[in-house]
This record gives sequence, C-alpha cells and structure tokens, in this order.
Amino acid sequence: MAERSIEEHLGLIGWASTGEGTGGILKSRIEDFRVEEMAKIPALDPKGRFTVVRASLTNWETNRFLKRLANACGISRRRVFSSGMKDKRAVTTQILVVDAPQGKVEGVEISDSVIEVIGRTHQKVGMGDHDGNRFTITVRGCCDSEGNPIDGKEAMRRMNDIRSRMAEKMGADAFPNWIGPQRFGATRPVTPEVGRAVLEDDYEKACDLYLGMKGQNSSGDVAVFRAKWRDTKDPKGCLEVIPRYLGYERGILESLLKDPEDWLRAYRSLPHSLQLLTIHSLQSLTFNHALAARLAADLSIIEPVIGDLVAPVQPNGRIEVSKMAFVSESNLDRCRRNCQLGRLAVTGPLPGKSASFAEGLPGELEQQALEDTGLSDVSWMVPRIPRLTSSGTRRPLSVPFQSFSVEEAPEVSDSSLSGKWEQGPREGDLWHPDGASLRLRFTLPPGTYATVLMRELMRSPLDHY
Repeated sequence: MAERSIEEHLGLIGWASTGEGTGGILKSRIEDFRVEEMAKIPALDPKGRFTVVRASLTNWETNRFLKRLANACGISRRRVFSSGMKDKRAVTTQILVVDAPQGKVEGVEISDSVIEVIGRTHQKVGMGDHDGNRFTITVRGCCDSEGNPIDGKEAMRRMNDIRSRMAEKMGADAFPNWIGPQRFGATRPVTPEVGRAVLEDDYEKACDLYLGMKGQNSSGDVAVFRAKWRDTKDPKGCLEVIPRYLGYERGILESLLKDPEDWLRAYRSLPHSLQLLTIHSLQSLTFNHALAARLAADLSIIEPVIGDLVAPVQPNGRIEVSKMAFVSESNLDRCRRNCQLGRLAVTGPLPGKSASFAEGLPGELEQQALEDTGLSDVSWMVPRIPRLTSSGTRRPLSVPFQSFSVEEAPEVSDSSLSGKWEQGPREGDLWHPDGASLRLRFTLPPGTYATVLMRELMRSPLDHY
C-alpha cells in the first residue's frame, strides 16, 4: 500500500488551514517525545486493597509494560489498571493502580522504567479518567516542500503562521480532532482490517492479517517473518524466524502450534485491550472520513449547522454523549453561541449497533463516510466475543490545545539519533539533517493525538510521526 493511499485509507487528508509546514520528523530520539499524564492521585488509605504507582517509562508500549508488571507481581494483567495508552517510542509518565500488595510492587524492577509507589487506595482507575496529557516534543530536520533545509527563524515563522491561520478559521488554539495513525498501526494499518474480519466472524482472516499483512518501511527481520507466514502459514517455521519483540504475533503462533484449527483461540491470545482496539480502530476510520469530508465541503467543524449533533463539553475536554442534542432552526443560534464559548462541541460518528447520526447535510456526509469505509451494512455484533460488540458513540470534531510554546532546540550528536536519521532522507521524505530543530510544549485533553496537531504544523509524510 503506497504511503499516499495509506493516508487516504485512514481518512487523514486535508488540513484545517492553508500554509507552509515546517517539515521534519519526530522521535529521532526517544527523549524527543515526552508525555506526562495529568491525573489526580486516587484517594489514599493505608487499608486500601490496591497499590497506586507513578510509572515513568522509556520506549515501552503500554500494554507490554502492564503485562510485564503483572507478571512481576504474580497477578493477571486484568488486575493492573491505567487510564490511557501512551506512545511507545517516547518517555512517558502515568498513574497506575495495581491489585497487589504494596511490598510486592515495591520489589519490582523492570528495565527502562521507574516505578514509584505512592500508597494504597480502594479506587481503581479507568480509561480516560485523567484530565489530559502534557507533551514536550522535538521536531528535527525542518525543511521546505522541496526538501531544502530551513533555519530556526523560518521554521518558527511557518509554525506561528499556521497557528494563526487555524485560529482565524477555528478560533484560538483549536485543531481537527482526527484519530491519529497510531490507532490504526501507523504505516501498517492492520488494526481496523483485523476488526473488520472479527465482525465478519472470520478469525482465520483476522489472525492471517495480523501475522502477515505487509507494512511500509518494515525492518528486514520483520519483513522476512511476515513474508514467511504469507508463503507457508506454518506456525512452527515462523516461530523460528520471528523477531523477539513481536510478542503478540508470537502468542498467536504458539496458540496455533497447539491447535492449528482453533483460530478463535489464537485471536483471543491477544490482550483484551488490543482485541477491543481492533473494533475501535474500525469505528475510527468512519470518524476520520466524516471529518475529512466535512473539511472538503468547507463545512465548519466548530460552528454547527442544522442537522448536527452537539454535546456538552466537560472540564477535561471530553463530551457528555448522553446529553447530545440535534441542531434545529429553533436552537441554531443558541447552539452556535455555546459552541463558540466552548460549552458545546460539534460531533462526528463512531458507528455501532445503536449509534446516532447527524441529519441534513452533515448526516449525508456521515453516511457517505460509512460507505467509503465499507461499513454501511455492518451489525457491529460479535457473538463469539460479546464484550467486543459496540453500541457506538460520538466524538468532538475539534479539540483545543493549551499552554502552547515553541522554541529552537539544541542540536545533538548523531550517535544519539535513530538509524533512520543516520541513513539520511529517502525519496519522498520531507526532512533534512541540516534543518533546524524545534521544541514544542502543549497540553491536550484525554483521547486526543499529539501527532495530529504536529501533522497540522509540520505537513510531513505519515511515517515521519
């Protein structure tokens, strides 16, 4: 799948405003992408059942770390609770609640992590319980659209220009709330297609895709493994060549080695949260396509029109879906005013078995997005794994960012940079080793993707994030 077609497939097309981006790439160093969860510590009680910790992780995918932590504590992965999944190639800090004795947790040592025990509590945490995330992100190798390096002054000018243009169109410090490429598997957008197979009750196809679907710019050992699976469908042979770090794929293969015909069991070897993500990422395709269609039709994503569904905005930026309302002639002015004040948000669809859709022109665009993603006739029922059945919901089409700052970042030695940096730009890349580096700081509501805001400012190809 070509890079451009991946962007089109994911609905990540169009921009909130015109302007020249800074180019460049993210995550040249793990330390260039930092995420600090803004979360309240659960009420502490020495007699509480659970242990509260603050975990600082370096280059850890959240699910993998939680599984490792659970194993170290001698408990099921289901007994470790977090309120959000963080980027892998990053330095992240978040609050976790562990259903294990405090002494047991204090004795855990896991490489590339710092686990600070805060105390005991009676409370768990759930997805989205935090108030937001604070990001510190460095973009390196800024360049113009021809790939020529630009200096810090020009990169800053471009970034501030785009920010001003977005403000003129959307209001101060707001941007389209696209669901970022991480949700789909980035340049191997396998997750939604696995979800599609699950909804078709075809678990052989789901496992086959997860193991063998090609990815763009895959490392050599990964490409060899996936090709071997596509060619042989031999679990034993593939286990001999699979890279060590592909733990989820290894789990599927080991399950198939025990029972080659039980594809459902093999699929269920994936973590529960990842199984759910396959369904959520498929829903996310429709949302992104509906948002892109709305921008292409020059229909505001900030101010509602008749037929829109609007929802109250909570203090942490999330919406109250249970209090959504249709926009009509009689309430149009009131809804517009409350949207401008940030009290209401215009929403887009995350389809499901009982989802609500807009009416009028917004509704037509949403139905077209369903057709474009091949989901018009999907029931969203998963009879063999009922917990994956989704009712559907809505998501704000735009989202605010706060506490924004940008400055030139110091250059670092090449030895600390990634192999991609050392190899230099390839054809189609939009970064230059002599280009400036910028460091950005901002906060986002939970469930919002920093890479989507960076995409607006950088305008680089998908694999640069």
